[in-house]
Amino acid sequence: MTRRGFMQSAAALAATHRASANDRVQFAFIGCGARAHELMAALMVHPQASIVGLVDAYKGRTERAVDRVGKQARVLRDYREVIADKSIDALVVATPDHWHKQMVLDALAAGKDVYCEKPLTFRSAEGLEIVEAARKTGRIVQVGSQGISSQTQIKAREMIQAGKIGRVTMVRAAYNRNTASGAWIYPIPPDASPATVDWDMFLGPAPKRPFSLDRFFRWRCYEDYSGGIATDLFVHLCTTIHYLMNAKAPSKVMAMGQLYRWKESRDVPDTLNALFEYPEGFSVNLSSTFNNQSTAEGSFQFLGTEGTLSLEWGRLLYQPESAREDNRWIVESWPRRFEEAYWKDPKVREQELPSTWKARMVDAETAFREEGRDATVDHFGHFLESVRTRKSFWQDAAAGHRAAACAHMVNRSVREGRMVEWDFARDDVKS
Repeated sequence: MTRRGFMQSAAALAATHRASANDRVQFAFIGCGARAHELMAALMVHPQASIVGLVDAYKGRTERAVDRVGKQARVLRDYREVIADKSIDALVVATPDHWHKQMVLDALAAGKDVYCEKPLTFRSAEGLEIVEAARKTGRIVQVGSQGISSQTQIKAREMIQAGKIGRVTMVRAAYNRNTASGAWIYPIPPDASPATVDWDMFLGPAPKRPFSLDRFFRWRCYEDYSGGIATDLFVHLCTTIHYLMNAKAPSKVMAMGQLYRWKESRDVPDTLNALFEYPEGFSVNLSSTFNNQSTAEGSFQFLGTEGTLSLEWGRLLYQPESAREDNRWIVESWPRRFEEAYWKDPKVREQELPSTWKARMVDAETAFREEGRDATVDHFGHFLESVRTRKSFWQDAAAGHRAAACAHMVNRSVREGRMVEWDFARDDVKS
């Protein structure tokens, strides 16, 4: 489904639901950029949720957000006003990455549940702080990597865990694009200026720099605020892999990245390749380029001893393995008596001479296509269920920490030119 199609369908669904304000979980959005507007549309589908607070460093975003969600949503000057407002139950943190940790920790300390867009962290060690804060406060933290709430990935997980493709020893995943927008060179609103953009609010804990509309609206291009491809895209891939494979974290990561094409106004690579090794007994190849999109924008291959699962957004293909032993070219070089004896062996005939087998039915290639509402809607449904039951969804603070840590390991490997390892005792990257 296209982004425009998702926004339209979510709005139509939301219009069909009504609920008393007293029955709703009161939400505030910290950060009202493009992705946040998609999240608002998805959340509004749920009648038990109400968006009542909005914060952003660019006035045009909050203006459009009020237009989208309704005048019951108050525009607040600073995220700390949201934290202090006892009438607000839960926050959606959809800011640049460098703000995530502080906002999530402040929200938990104030007794609020948090839905945080991926990646959960800007630096790996921040994840341990968030995990501990969630444990101490008893609040819900859910990370916004919505793919695992899709029926496609749920079906793939069921098939892998049931042994449908045998033992998985390799996973390949890619996230490719070939447009300026895909490389985060977004158009800038015509009224953007120091009068409409709060530069100090945006910078927060980041290094102090002169006012820059490029940095504000294209922040994913700069390592002051983002981990680039790894934290924006690889974190999606790693979340899915961990979910489908029941894995926690890679033991070793080696990566390389370069900036080949999109060299203006950025300092993060536009091409990235990484190798992961998991103690559960499989390896992972991740790749991403912003210079070609001959394959699907996001895709996976889970390679098992009995078959392959290929995933794209909304599509799943199962292909059984058809490999069989064929030693004919070897035994034909033996003395004839040994070759003839070889083919008389019942085990050999069963393995290598299908023309002699009893007729049977075998698995065939099977394709599945997902239809219905966007996974983001169901991902919010999982969050709301957790708020109601006080039981965390799979993608809690710990899962979000480890998925983000994969991205941090990739970036560290690129930066330092070496293999990076995971410390399972500390649940963090080895120093």
